[in-house]
Amino acid sequence: MTTLEPTGTVHSGEELGAIETIRRGITHSPELVRGIWVTLALAVIASVGQVVVPIAVQQTLDRGLQAEGGADVGFVLRTGALAAVAIALTGWASYAMTRRLFTAAETGLATLRTKAFRHVHDLPMLTQNTERRGALVSRVTSDVDQVTQFLVFGGLLFVVSLGQILIATVVMVIYSWQLALVVWVCFAPLFISLRYFQRKLSAAYTHVRRQVGVMLSAVSEPVVGAPVVKAYAVEARTQQRIDDAVEATKRAQTRAQGFTAFSFSLGGVSGGLANAGVIIVGVWLGLAGDITAGEILAFAFLVTLFIGPVQTGTQILTDAQNAVAGWRRVIGILDTPADLADPGAEGIDLPHGPIPVAFDEVTFAYPGGEPVLHDLSFDITAGQRIAVVGETGSGKSTIAKLLTRLMDVTHGTVRLADTDVRRLRNASLRARVVLVPQEGFLFDDTLAANVRYGRPDASAEEIVAAATELGLGDWLAGLPAGVDTRVGQRGESLSAGERQLVALIRAQLADPDLLVLDEATSAVDPALEMRINSALDRLMSGRTSVTIAHRLTTAERADEVLVIDAGRLVQRGPHTSLVAQSDSVYARLHASWVAQHG
Repeated sequence: MTTLEPTGTVHSGEELGAIETIRRGITHSPELVRGIWVTLALAVIASVGQVVVPIAVQQTLDRGLQAEGGADVGFVLRTGALAAVAIALTGWASYAMTRRLFTAAETGLATLRTKAFRHVHDLPMLTQNTERRGALVSRVTSDVDQVTQFLVFGGLLFVVSLGQILIATVVMVIYSWQLALVVWVCFAPLFISLRYFQRKLSAAYTHVRRQVGVMLSAVSEPVVGAPVVKAYAVEARTQQRIDDAVEATKRAQTRAQGFTAFSFSLGGVSGGLANAGVIIVGVWLGLAGDITAGEILAFAFLVTLFIGPVQTGTQILTDAQNAVAGWRRVIGILDTPADLADPGAEGIDLPHGPIPVAFDEVTFAYPGGEPVLHDLSFDITAGQRIAVVGETGSGKSTIAKLLTRLMDVTHGTVRLADTDVRRLRNASLRARVVLVPQEGFLFDDTLAANVRYGRPDASAEEIVAAATELGLGDWLAGLPAGVDTRVGQRGESLSAGERQLVALIRAQLADPDLLVLDEATSAVDPALEMRINSALDRLMSGRTSVTIAHRLTTAERADEVLVIDAGRLVQRGPHTSLVAQSDSVYARLHASWVAQHG
């Protein structure tokens, strides 16, 4: 027997450092660095081109306008022409670099988004339920968007700005190492404090990304549950909850932006000091004959070329921390283990035909909780119709989830066709075993599109044939547009009973060998209930079926009934035999049900 402790925990990813986050992110999205050397070469050209104007100004003034013997017009024209060509080349390089960065970023992050989305679906339901749906969605959408914006825009500016700073520094040193030293001394406090601001911004934006997920959950849940909100007139309370989440997000954003504003202001102060220092020291050096007028003017351009990228870099630092915080959260999803691991090629395929089922000393407990199933053991013969009954909270639905491997046992073994479900290939398990939940989820599409979740390649004729086999052909034909009828969001254009019919047609089209039904409790009119029961009888024919029965009319039609009480199997047998056992759990359940339904 195998023991597996389900963690049910979605990783935050917040323990990763910035460098490790970027490294892991590139591992998940290798497209980000494909052809990176070509992009960097273009960035160098674009950066070098930024110093063309200062050099051209210096050369024009010192060697053209102030040439010995008078102004050299030809030299001025040649210098201007060369500068124009260099600027044009710089513009082309900047365009090509931008396009390559944009393409690489969008391609790589599309891969990351797809991987994250698929991994969310690979996680067991237990793990998914530990984090709000809105927060999970924000990790795959909003958080990836932050990374996209930084890599496309911030990443571009960072590459160009860093190149401009380095090249401007080199040219400044060539013109006057004294003035270059003045500029760097003025900016030294900002550069020294960057590490401090990086830590503060990292923590602040990690909190921002987390709070955005909370806000999205607070907004999305009332949208989905709007009928309940209206029915119970709790609009004010719901709005207050949303307002609180929005206010908390605003506070988090404001605090993070406060660090950005301070560092940006420090950059402005450093720039002002650098300009003043260059003017004062430059005039002094000029009077001493250590620097020409053209070099001083060129230096003024270079200082501007230096200050702009430094201040831009401050904003990039903010965007980078926001992006890294989002990247961490996406990587956290990918690092969350898919406890329901697919054995893949090493797995076993289920044989075709009705499937025998066995629970062998199965125990299951939710994380941090007491067991809800205790040493549960039973066998189901291939082709049998089994009903599982019990009080609310007795563990009936847990049996269905373990049987279809939406969750794994804590202890013991679930076997299908004498094979541990954990050794079955997922593709085979999903093809041969179908769960019809209490409320079959319908997507905002046509009935045909929803039914095709049972078999994606099914034609309209095959859908009609499946409905006809269940005795639902006339109902389908009576819909406004037949199989092309739109069902609305969550199937709201159909009644609860009609949504059940769609779920049954979907299951029929899938043609499973083991059918697990978590019977819906929705109240339907007697005529539709008879139609559903008739369709169920046809659907279960020739298949092994396990029905989590909430209505004991289902148990009455089953071959055998399993009675679950507090997570234990307490009775088993046909309905007539069990109901005759006076003062038994099943007899009391049946008597209570009859009293309620007459």
